[in-house]
Amino acid sequence: MAPRVLALLLAGFALAGCGGDDGAGEGFLEARATPTPPPPQATRVEVVPPTSPGTEFDPHLIYEREAPGVVTVISLFGGEEDGAQAAGDDEGVGSGFVLSGSGEVVTNAHVVTAGEGSSARRASEVFVEFADSNKVAARVVGRDLDADVALLEIDPAGLSLRPLPLGRSSAMRVGEPVAAIGSPFGERQSLSVGVVSAIDRSIRSLTAFDIPGAIQTDAAVNPGNSGGPLVNARGQVIGINQQIRSSSGGGEGVGFAVPIDVVKRSIRQLREDGTVDYAYLGVATVELYPQLVERFGLPVSRGVWVQSVSAGGPAASAGLRGGDGKRTSFQGEDYRDGGDVITRLGDRPVRDADDLALAVTRYDPGARVDVELWRDGRRQVVAVALERRPSGADETP
Repeated sequence: MAPRVLALLLAGFALAGCGGDDGAGEGFLEARATPTPPPPQATRVEVVPPTSPGTEFDPHLIYEREAPGVVTVISLFGGEEDGAQAAGDDEGVGSGFVLSGSGEVVTNAHVVTAGEGSSARRASEVFVEFADSNKVAARVVGRDLDADVALLEIDPAGLSLRPLPLGRSSAMRVGEPVAAIGSPFGERQSLSVGVVSAIDRSIRSLTAFDIPGAIQTDAAVNPGNSGGPLVNARGQVIGINQQIRSSSGGGEGVGFAVPIDVVKRSIRQLREDGTVDYAYLGVATVELYPQLVERFGLPVSRGVWVQSVSAGGPAASAGLRGGDGKRTSFQGEDYRDGGDVITRLGDRPVRDADDLALAVTRYDPGARVDVELWRDGRRQVVAVALERRPSGADETP
């Protein structure tokens, strides 16, 4: 890529030199003349609304409508985030999709990032390639490593853009058909279809925190699909394809997508600030199940049992209790008895760890929220002032 760009620049300088040798008078006039700016290039934006509710799943129609809005994202990783590329620099290829007619593109953060956590390094150059072979430079507006979301921006002048409509991942049900479009192994505009295999999964992010509410699908997701859209029967994006779990590393495993409801929150903050802040409660919990409830005599059958509270965190400051220091082994796991059981946070019931994580992420740092819990057999409501999630925190909401 670098030699080709260099050759074009050299060709430009050669042409300029030839023009200046035609004669002193002409060269003088050219130097003093006011250059005429090129006419502005129009951006063609094709808005394709989602089909009607209850529309029969038609993979061909979905592909025809949505594929023009799916892009290939090419990332180059040099020695410095903003440094020049040297020969042999690593290149990453993923997918993305057009979000708006102004040139916004969404992809996974890991597509434009090398490493994770505190060692995560942003790509030094990013390019977006469209279905019509247009290839343009992109600016990374911001990355949300906790949700594995990145917002890119391109100059839309002269391009034909087809923004994809966003749906609601919370409305998806197991068994509903879905389609994944992307660039597996660099083969752009590839379609695979399947169903929602499960919902409310937890998947890895680029930090110590898991991404809650993820969508599991049997639609083939391979390397290069990362960042591409997972769409429903109406052609709405309900997730960003993020990873595959496979015994062999191939596409025969199960795929996972970051839920679009989580992505929307990331996009809003990335647009405004270029970064995303998450609220933090500071508890480590386990989910309840009938045998566990019976063994430890817990007062409710659904909720999360607090095992530990982060020292100095919001939960600790509000007086929430973790288990005592004594560990009791049960069914192959160790538990600490005596901790609170959380059953609601704000207006959201908490039935499992994902519910708690999703409930906390709905709030901004600094928000005060009521936490319903059970302690010593009695229901209590405790007000907690949530704080900003610390970068080095353990994997707790």
